[in-house]
Amino acid sequence: MRNITMAAAINEALDLAMSRDDKVILMGEDISDPTGGILQVTKGLSTKYGTDRVRATPIAEQAIIGAAIGSAMAGYKPVAEIMFVDFLPVCLDQIANHAAKLRYMSGGLTTVPITIRAMVGNGGNAAQHSQSLEAILMCVPGIKMVVPSTPADARGLMLSCIDDEDPCLFLEPMDYLFQRGPLDDDPQPIPLGTAKVLREGSDVTLLSWGGALVATNEAADLLAADGISAEVIDIRSLVPLDRQTILRSVSKTRRAAVVHSATRFAGPGAEIASLIHEELFSDLQAPVLRLGALDAPIPHSPSLLADFFPTGASVATAVTKSVNAGAH
Repeated sequence: MRNITMAAAINEALDLAMSRDDKVILMGEDISDPTGGILQVTKGLSTKYGTDRVRATPIAEQAIIGAAIGSAMAGYKPVAEIMFVDFLPVCLDQIANHAAKLRYMSGGLTTVPITIRAMVGNGGNAAQHSQSLEAILMCVPGIKMVVPSTPADARGLMLSCIDDEDPCLFLEPMDYLFQRGPLDDDPQPIPLGTAKVLREGSDVTLLSWGGALVATNEAADLLAADGISAEVIDIRSLVPLDRQTILRSVSKTRRAAVVHSATRFAGPGAEIASLIHEELFSDLQAPVLRLGALDAPIPHSPSLLADFFPTGASVATAVTKSVNAGAH
């Protein structure tokens, strides 16, 4: 086992995919050497595979995704970097109306095997570079979406995204890109649509992904100190969603809270909470909680950020209140 960063694990997955298949190509702003991407996730790959396969592009998100779609239709497997998820709305037409629809509109004859990489918020880069916009594309049929939280998950999910025939959105949490974790030397793909149980519990299920897992795991520790056993699930794949793992856990604990960095209003947690209420309503001991960011632009000021996103304490307080209310 090696102890490496998520950024290095993504680089390893890209390197492996490119070595196996010369149709895998990369494109994005500043991704070639010597820069290797603004956070050096693609460092060394243009030196190894050449700038024909690792293409630095102009600052033009629409052109990047348009070129990726066209090359995918011609038989390539492009991995396109849009840098920050905040920039995805610039190319929403290409993603939602072209990449996501071509398989359906061609009767299955034309697939679009593109992987779109984008960093997703941590609150430290103010209103235009810190958002979690998963919900914008979760409702578009034809798009798959994953958010890894460990180096091992990042490598395995990236390999699956590149090999998938449909467009995949691969979101890289800035909170985790340079955190280290164990990685073995057996690079196996992780099937899309599979969640991961991080911690077994019996009193409440905490569902989370990406950067919000920091607060979620802290909350589980705080709850344990108060005698409340929390099961923690890393959703990991938002589309397709692992309904079976979610429902199996909540049917056991009979309580659930969804914690994410996106806004609480109309955030992904609303869909997950609705799923649980529809399938397990008669089993639940309390309504499903949703904890997300405030419904406001993300501030840059550290003092304002302190209460903007869910924290371990705020999640634990909300869950404790729900558990105690149900006990009475």
